[in-house]
Amino acid sequence: MKKKIRFMDTILRDAHQSLIATRMSTEQMLPVLEKLDEAGYHSLEVWGGATFDASLRYLNEDPWERLRIIRKHVKNTKLQMLLRGQNILGYKHYPDDVVEAFIEKAIENGIDIVRVFDALNDLRNLETSVRAIKKYGGHCQMCICYTISDIHTVDYYVRLSSEMVKMGADSIAIKDMAGILTPDIAYKLVKGIKEITDIPVQVHTHATSGISEMTYMKAVEAGADVIDTAVSTFSGGTSQPATESLGIALEELGYETGLHFDNIKEVAEHFKPIKEQFRKDGILNPKVMDVEPDTLIYQVPGGMLSNLLSQLKEARKENLYEEVLREVPKVRAELGYPPLVTPLSQMVGTQALMNVVSGERYKMVPKEIKDYVKGLYGTPPGEISKEMREKIIGNDEVLLMRPADLLKPEMDNFRKELGDLAESTEDVLMYALFPTLALPFLKKRNDPFYDIEIQNVTVIL
Repeated sequence: MKKKIRFMDTILRDAHQSLIATRMSTEQMLPVLEKLDEAGYHSLEVWGGATFDASLRYLNEDPWERLRIIRKHVKNTKLQMLLRGQNILGYKHYPDDVVEAFIEKAIENGIDIVRVFDALNDLRNLETSVRAIKKYGGHCQMCICYTISDIHTVDYYVRLSSEMVKMGADSIAIKDMAGILTPDIAYKLVKGIKEITDIPVQVHTHATSGISEMTYMKAVEAGADVIDTAVSTFSGGTSQPATESLGIALEELGYETGLHFDNIKEVAEHFKPIKEQFRKDGILNPKVMDVEPDTLIYQVPGGMLSNLLSQLKEARKENLYEEVLREVPKVRAELGYPPLVTPLSQMVGTQALMNVVSGERYKMVPKEIKDYVKGLYGTPPGEISKEMREKIIGNDEVLLMRPADLLKPEMDNFRKELGDLAESTEDVLMYALFPTLALPFLKKRNDPFYDIEIQNVTVIL
């Protein structure tokens, strides 16, 4: 009897988030949705992460409508999303009623599996999400944010997994957002988790550092149930390794993947001209396709790499790229070794960029970093020194409670603020998460000419 290994494909979410800053439109996805549904995947990652933000900010799309369209065309394969726990899809903590309402509507609109994580691996920040996912009938995939430090050992992660099982996890995901999970540690980590629980283990990595295929091979040998890959067109570099290549290799080694390669080939062919257009438009930066062994040192995730490049390009400071990368691990150590995953990756990256561009470290400190040091994102994995704390927040108090306990229910207030603009709870949630993006989007939906200035025309008779 063949051993089984199943695949989750990221082409509709993380692949294009990592390579082209989440710029793929629903229209570009639509023609191959049925083919993806027939390709034999365990699940498709289609939503969450930055898709919500980018749909509103750059594509003038309703992210809820994207989910409904995908669900309409993908009838058999499970749909999966990435949820940032108490941060939902934003960059701060939201009240419990907002978190619960969002999860209810995500599942109602088509999500089957919710992969939920906290950037600090602070399980208090996952309590509300886990309860809501279970309450509304979703599969709760609790997520380890993998990083490297003296604190983050295999034993640490196995203990964390044990706590997740107690909380009600239906499966465990090892989320290696930077491509720094080495083959040896992957084997030990999967083996360790498998020894303490029978629930499925899924492994997620990026191809950034050049070791992803080896990492998956050892994870599969250790008993991983699912691995995350991307259709070849949008694979490699800061994305995931290619679905087809890994599928063929694993089948030759005696594994049953369930993949239908003819269907996947059609999907890959469909996306080739789309990728070329992004390349011509300069949205696909060639640097994100480079193999970066230094990632194993700097521990910078793919999405963070592309964002840093984009920010430096806008500031015409691309020559500082390497210096900013070297600054990232210094900032991370000073801030108590947070895993570099959203929103902490953006926060640490921005602080590193400010330190380098300004020429003076911590001369400028974003509000988000100050809030983090105050404990408003949860408890940092490591200790922040007294000197660093004072440098960033002065004598302000550090909070020790679950951050969301400070937040009052807000859904009714958001409904009142939107008034007649809101046609659904989904609209209210859009506004709750991204008010400055949602408001003009909803106004334009109601009145296509609302943002066009009235022209004074002089009529000459």
